[in-house]
Amino acid sequence: MMTVEEVADIAGQTLWLIVQVSMPVLLVSLVIGLLVSIFQTVTSIQEQTLTFVPKIIGVFLALILLGPWMMNTMVEFTMQLWSNFSLYVSG
Repeated sequence: MMTVEEVADIAGQTLWLIVQVSMPVLLVSLVIGLLVSIFQTVTSIQEQTLTFVPKIIGVFLALILLGPWMMNTMVEFTMQLWSNFSLYVSG
């Protein structure tokens, strides 16, 4: 039978994995948004839709480049959970 501490540990590992996997793509989006905002400020172009296309392209490229790493990381974590499944349900 699992204890509360074990469940909290697995939940903490899961949240940390989510942060690790999502952070590179979020950082790409943040940097592109910041660069476009600086460009808009310098050129006085105040078009609200200008940030969407570069962000979409940047996120798409980041997913293409980092997708295999992201998938491997999530698969390894899932395999670890499943390999320990008998420990979680024994009682």
